[in-house]
Amino acid sequence: MSKERSMTVTLRHRAALGIAAALAFIAISVPVAAQDRLSVVSVNYPLHYLTSRIGGDLIEASMPFPADIDPAFWQPTAEEVARIQQADLILRNGAGYAKWARLAALPRRKMVDTSASFRDRFIATPSRVTHQHGPEGEHAHGAVAFTTWLDPTQALAQADAIRRALVRRLPAQQAAIDANFAHVKSDLAELDTLFERAFARAAGAPLLASHPIYQYLGRRYGLEILSFLWEPDEAPPEDDWSSLQRVAKSRGIRFMLWEGEPEAETRRRLRALGIRVVVFEPAMNAPANGDFLSVMQRNAENVRRGLKQPDQERR
Repeated sequence: MSKERSMTVTLRHRAALGIAAALAFIAISVPVAAQDRLSVVSVNYPLHYLTSRIGGDLIEASMPFPADIDPAFWQPTAEEVARIQQADLILRNGAGYAKWARLAALPRRKMVDTSASFRDRFIATPSRVTHQHGPEGEHAHGAVAFTTWLDPTQALAQADAIRRALVRRLPAQQAAIDANFAHVKSDLAELDTLFERAFARAAGAPLLASHPIYQYLGRRYGLEILSFLWEPDEAPPEDDWSSLQRVAKSRGIRFMLWEGEPEAETRRRLRALGIRVVVFEPAMNAPANGDFLSVMQRNAENVRRGLKQPDQERR
């Protein structure tokens, strides 16, 4: 091969490499929003929050239920199920939460049970209790406790299940996904520490709860929690007041966890019995302000202050 021809081939080869590199750079530089993002549906807000943080701009995260409905008991219509079926990934909470996600005709290859790794540690509830509140109507608290994410170590296991599911579908983006997950892991570890310090003030004393949703929280921090079925925006039945008074007196109970701020009259009557209200929101739905992490941090602060200071009436 002549020197001139060899030089021509070399130049053509370098030009081809340059074009290929330029095309690769362009492909990488195109904003994610301009590309088809992975569509991910979550059955509750905690999973949606974790997914949004771990997936970032690589995904399109959504929740299918209305904002004013308890997602645990929401029942989608056939049309809503059809829309959910179009998602690339469907994240279930497991532990009997949102039974529609298990019973509906959803593609199994798209579904991920985020609590499968600790299924053997689910907490069985003593009985099924049916009651009614809110627009979702009558529902039952089933045989397994389902607010798994209130134990930050379990929330981390669910976050890791989300991370692995995203990496399987977006292997080229593993570095970014893992980096996002590392931040979530750090935040949940810090939250675990906040809860541990806050509940240490209970000093082994039993607590009351307005609703049977704190089982995993109680197990994580060594709490004995006795639950009622009271709603923050409803007056408790008079028969329940008698039961509460007997239990509180016999066990020396001074604190009661609530998923939301109770009515003023309820708070007043509890205070008259020497029981302090401590609001601890489960964050099943997206909050009006802040996000999952800020709600949990506020819960920790409520516990810290509530178990330390006398309750004060809101004016």
